[in-house]
Amino acid sequence: MFAADLPIFQAPVLNWFALTPYLIVFGAAVIGVLVEAFAPARSRRPVQIALLLAAQIAALIMVVWHAARLQSLTSQQIERADVFPAGTALAIDPLSSVIQVILLVASIFASLVMIDRTTAHQDPFAPSAAAIPGSRYEEDARSQGIEQTEVFPLLLFTIGGMLVFPAAGDWVTMFVALEVFSLPLYALTAMARRRRLLSQEASFKYFTLGAFSSALFLFGIALMYGFTQSIDLLAPSAVVQQGVASGTFSDNSVLYFAGIALILVGIFFKIGAAPFHAWTPDVYQGAPTPITGFMAACTKIAAFGVLTRILIFCVNATTEQVFNVIAPVVAGVAIATMLVGAIMAITQTNMVRMLAYSSIGHAGFLLIPLTSLGPHSLRALAFYLLTYSFATIGAFAVVMLVRERTASGEVTGEASHIGQWAGLARRSPLLAGSMTIFLLSFAGVPLTAGFIAKFQAFAPAVYEQAWPVVIVAILASAISLFVYIRLIVLMFFVAPAEERDQHSDATVPSPNNADPAEVPDAQLASNDTHTSPGARDAQRLSPAKTAVIDADESVGVTAVQSTGPAFAVILVSAALTVILGIIPGPVLDLIASLV
Repeated sequence: MFAADLPIFQAPVLNWFALTPYLIVFGAAVIGVLVEAFAPARSRRPVQIALLLAAQIAALIMVVWHAARLQSLTSQQIERADVFPAGTALAIDPLSSVIQVILLVASIFASLVMIDRTTAHQDPFAPSAAAIPGSRYEEDARSQGIEQTEVFPLLLFTIGGMLVFPAAGDWVTMFVALEVFSLPLYALTAMARRRRLLSQEASFKYFTLGAFSSALFLFGIALMYGFTQSIDLLAPSAVVQQGVASGTFSDNSVLYFAGIALILVGIFFKIGAAPFHAWTPDVYQGAPTPITGFMAACTKIAAFGVLTRILIFCVNATTEQVFNVIAPVVAGVAIATMLVGAIMAITQTNMVRMLAYSSIGHAGFLLIPLTSLGPHSLRALAFYLLTYSFATIGAFAVVMLVRERTASGEVTGEASHIGQWAGLARRSPLLAGSMTIFLLSFAGVPLTAGFIAKFQAFAPAVYEQAWPVVIVAILASAISLFVYIRLIVLMFFVAPAEERDQHSDATVPSPNNADPAEVPDAQLASNDTHTSPGARDAQRLSPAKTAVIDADESVGVTAVQSTGPAFAVILVSAALTVILGIIPGPVLDLIASLV
């Protein structure tokens, strides 16, 4: 082959100014790596925190700038460089802009929670993630006050990948973005300061199942490339329409449907939708609590952004017949996800696992607008993601501040058993009140943002006559309400464990006519030989001794004080949850004007 026969290479035209949000975040992440290599140990943490927050704020400003500029242009003025600044790899359109704004707002809130060390002066991350849990090396690192400041550039890489993910214009960019934001999360999950073995186990599960889902996602991309001979995200709709018009679509329809199915499975894994949700409770429980809040909010925002893009451009833009095949599948996944999240949350006594199943249930609610893609579906999805992120990050911030306390007064890890939350309103009324607002918003109670979000999510399904999905959603909301009300009752109407113990010690009832709830355990044990089996069961199942309320009462509970950022996030999130529940109009109108 002569040189004249070779195709002429055409360099891609890059609009560097349009790429500034990505350049800022990834550039700050690279600088953070250099800081870890060359900066003195004492200055690393403040420098890394400044880089983390400044990069996200600057990226948010630039995303808003580009979105406003795109809105000000007419269809004749918009050039390809404005919409596709890097060829077809990235797209700046209303959908990606709205998702990126919500993502950066949520990531800033989550970052503020992560940098708060509280008055206990305990970093949420292990001093040395590579050390064997319980080893002498780990104890030496903890005693010397070593800090894992590498988490900050890792978080920036994750945020950068999440920004690219919903804006990807081709399959290769989408897959690369998926791996860029997933790989740092695998490492961050293993860095919990407490529960070291559980954290490493969670990281291993997340990595293993995440790699499996990524393989399915990549295989789906390969099938889609075989169907279209292109990696462009817009190619499937054109090929399907041509095939339907020529009558040849049925010959290659297996490639299309198999490819879309595998791609959707990979995304369903990231959002924690049933039956691909099994990793969520274990990973949320094992990861550092600030990282759990970040994953619960930001990962869903990015994943739902790309899921919406695929359903719009690769399914809905093809033909009505194709969409009618895919839409019932999405509806079935939504129904299964809502039921699994609501029912399994009832059985949980661990706070984080309960919130994990709540997160699974909300993934099902978020799928409802995508089952129809009606005229208001995108507005409903964006508003739900925004309100859900505020409540979720705020709830996990509260979890981070409710800690266990040993008999010597040392503050240790989070109070994981929900029985330890009994009487929280007496320890910290503000934390208990804020948590109540978040829980009521999760349940969709009126005058909270969750109610407006669910109403907006149900409206497109009702408009499209998708009654089975709406009925199951209402049923799942009623079931989940019991879970949230149970915790509210514990916080406000059940005395703390130490007060119940004092009351039991001060009361010496007669074994024959005493209230079983007031009889100490030792006395119950001594009376077992004189009490019938039915009476013994009634004594053990008293309200203060159920599996839900009864925790390890040898460990005390305290509400540690925030050093500023986490408590501010809790108060702002609670205020926004109430404000958006009472006055949602301006935000809904703003989202509608953008999408």
